[in-house]
Amino acid sequence: MSEPYQLIIHSGLVVDGSGNPGFHAAVGVRGDRAYVLRGDVSQVPAERRIDARGLVVAPGFIDAHSHSDLVLMVDPTLEMKVRQGVTTEILGVDGLSYAPFDDPADLLRFVRMNAGIAGHPEIDYSWRSVADLLARYDGGASVNVGVFVGNTAPRISALGWSDAPAGKVALDRMRGIVRDAMRDGALGLSTGLDYPPGSHADTDELVELAKEAARFGGIYHTHVRYALGDTYLDPFLEALEIGRRADIPVQLTHFSRSMRATYTGGAQRMLDLVEGARTDGLDVTFDTYPYEWGGTRLVRLLPGWLQADGPDPLQERLADPALRDRLRAELQDSAAVRQYVVSRPFADVRLGNLNDPAHARFEGWNLAEVVTEWGGDLTETLCVLAAANPGATFTRPSPQAMTLWKFVCHPLGMIASDAVLIGAYPSPRAYGCFARVLGDFVREERLLSLPEAIRKMTSFPAQRLGLSDRGLVRDGMKADLVVFDPATVHAPASFERPRELALGMSYVAVNGRLVLDDGVLTGATPGRALRGPGATC
Repeated sequence: MSEPYQLIIHSGLVVDGSGNPGFHAAVGVRGDRAYVLRGDVSQVPAERRIDARGLVVAPGFIDAHSHSDLVLMVDPTLEMKVRQGVTTEILGVDGLSYAPFDDPADLLRFVRMNAGIAGHPEIDYSWRSVADLLARYDGGASVNVGVFVGNTAPRISALGWSDAPAGKVALDRMRGIVRDAMRDGALGLSTGLDYPPGSHADTDELVELAKEAARFGGIYHTHVRYALGDTYLDPFLEALEIGRRADIPVQLTHFSRSMRATYTGGAQRMLDLVEGARTDGLDVTFDTYPYEWGGTRLVRLLPGWLQADGPDPLQERLADPALRDRLRAELQDSAAVRQYVVSRPFADVRLGNLNDPAHARFEGWNLAEVVTEWGGDLTETLCVLAAANPGATFTRPSPQAMTLWKFVCHPLGMIASDAVLIGAYPSPRAYGCFARVLGDFVREERLLSLPEAIRKMTSFPAQRLGLSDRGLVRDGMKADLVVFDPATVHAPASFERPRELALGMSYVAVNGRLVLDDGVLTGATPGRALRGPGATC
């Protein structure tokens, strides 16, 4: 007699992640693997049975762009994601990976610099390599974790924090770092070409690093250089050029038509660009989030010359009266600021994660309100807030709401949250991204079929990332599973109340173990480190 299943989920509609219509079957879990069981399973031995009548059984969702890098180390259950059905987090995106760093001091500087995106918890920062970092997550979180190597870390190791161009010696050093990261299990190379010092890399430098990632089966995952050229299509043309020259698949992350005032142009030309590149033979896809609200660190509003050379010089410059005068003059007509503001004076920029006790009362205020409260000087307000709150965030309108659905529903697009999780007022997509797709885009507006929506959150990202044993409900695949009510699943999180947990998920299993059991967190941490196809360890 065969070994009993530890779990059988029966009587539900299995939507298997392929994009095909759902079918009625049971799903059995044995060890960390799932099996599809047809017919009557009432006599099949199982330690536990879950009646999923009226519910959907699907693969666990893969968040292909997440910023829980450090949050997971202090909150391993990651409730806001698990209650959306997320079973895998993809980290190290936007060029902002937390490994590899040879110099411990550089890692700590990077943590401070990026505190407005991933936080700055009091933890042991003793890892160095991608392998070390993955070991921190392995078996220590409720979700699986995969990581990219961001271009920022190799650049810091080879050139420090400056904007110097990469000569042959520095470029060889960076190539070697990327090679080692790919052997350690990185999924590819990521860039965030609005975030210094990674943004100092020119196209040629990025091509050379992408070639190294391509040698190990990785992809090029890019937050493009949004200020480039026409600030409309030119940023994406650079990304496609890198893909062609490096012969590497390209993932355009958080792809959408922006509400920025620095260009005019529609969504369709952006989508045509991607479709045309594919017709020409380039393997390019994208991800997007289903909300009109964006968010990042507050210092993003400051020009590059203030942020140059790392977090310590930034603090010194913020306190320099002469440099504040220079900043004041620039802010009078700054495209770098205008692209983050829809209406003036900064009424659309909501502040968050203000950890200085003197500023805690401004949490959730918009920047215009604080400027008014402090006498009307924008420059002074920005400098004081940024200096006292290195981890400050802001949330503001980002994708154009009118055309957002085109990106969410396009067959070349997958779903990813790109969510800053820290502070009392993050973007609502941190708590609602995947549930909103199921509740609004599928059930209420009928813009997507349920099988297609689930494909975008499961097998499509798994295929893109080289995770060959996840993303589908198939015999022998890893048992990352979600069970939810299609009639009630929804995301109550809003701009005004962004930390409302998603509703409608009943069960979530990661590698065969329940992390959400009948709506209750179990506290289990069965998540594993997921390594890319080029990993040798």
